[in-house]
Amino acid sequence: MKIIADENLAFTDYFFAEFAEIQHKAGRTLTYADVENADALLVRSVTKVNRDLIDQTKIKFVGSATIGTDHLDIQALEQKHIRWSNAAGCNAQAVAEYVITALLHLNIDLLEKNKAFTLAIVGLGNVGSRLAVMAQLLGWHVIGYDPYVQLDGIENVAFEQLLKRADAISIHVPLTNSGEYPTQHLFNQAAFAQMKDSTILINSARGPVIQQSALIENIEKTKRQVVLDVFEFEPEISQQLLDQLALATPHIAGYSLEGKARGTQMIYDAFCNTFGYKASKRFESQLPHVDQYFEQHDLKTALKQHLTQIYNIAEDDRQLRACVEAGKVEQTAFDLLRKNYLLRREWAAHGGPKA
Repeated sequence: MKIIADENLAFTDYFFAEFAEIQHKAGRTLTYADVENADALLVRSVTKVNRDLIDQTKIKFVGSATIGTDHLDIQALEQKHIRWSNAAGCNAQAVAEYVITALLHLNIDLLEKNKAFTLAIVGLGNVGSRLAVMAQLLGWHVIGYDPYVQLDGIENVAFEQLLKRADAISIHVPLTNSGEYPTQHLFNQAAFAQMKDSTILINSARGPVIQQSALIENIEKTKRQVVLDVFEFEPEISQQLLDQLALATPHIAGYSLEGKARGTQMIYDAFCNTFGYKASKRFESQLPHVDQYFEQHDLKTALKQHLTQIYNIAEDDRQLRACVEAGKVEQTAFDLLRKNYLLRREWAAHGGPKA
């Protein structure tokens, strides 16, 4: 058996080496020639698994160690009877912690705001629901909008009401451009006009959910604090946009060691189910011990004293900005940052809570 795997997947050899020859490839540049004779393909969101890639191949299984599926042509996969799996929720905890870290980096005094601070969550799936729990642990008031999900324990509101009331908005929706509730350019000029100038905006979902031209125009007008981990024209990012952002990171909000390992675990389980193998391995056995910052303190005190040690988000921002050449960050530099990213650990690894 032959497996083609994105070179940035975690613990691929640990999970799959007993089954097949594994060839590690750069996911963004995979071609038909790379996968023609493969039995299984293991990818991330940078690989467009479409008809051109999979037609006339031996592939029987495609596993994507990601929460989203917009890079998979599911119709083509199913027409060719290729089993597929994604890893919904694998990095939800990491993304929720990313959002809280970004907010506290911008203003550590938010730890003392309690119900006076309203965090609005757009999209209440795996990530949004976890973020709601984590925010409530900090005492914040949480409101949410999702036309498909109503969460118990938070205030569910209409989109327009959310825009008007939020002190911070965090986006956690898939990218869609059709149907009754398309998300492409959900945040456009009209949406920004309804937001308070002081409202912080964070996008760690999909870049085109925010219309970049409208965002730049709004920041120039309002001086709004905006945090982006994803970008409309990713992997290229203009210096004009970067210069307007409070924080910018290279699509790594979900890049915890646990999240990456959990994603590989989930497609390993699906792979075993597809080919009739017993799934006997667990990612937890591969994780090293780390400092226990939460053992001696309550949650807020631990975050106030050790936020940078837990996750130094400012360093991610600095490294991305350092990649600017000739007015933009190019694809090669962007991908290299992600490939060489030092995976952080989730709060639970340090003795902290999880949703």
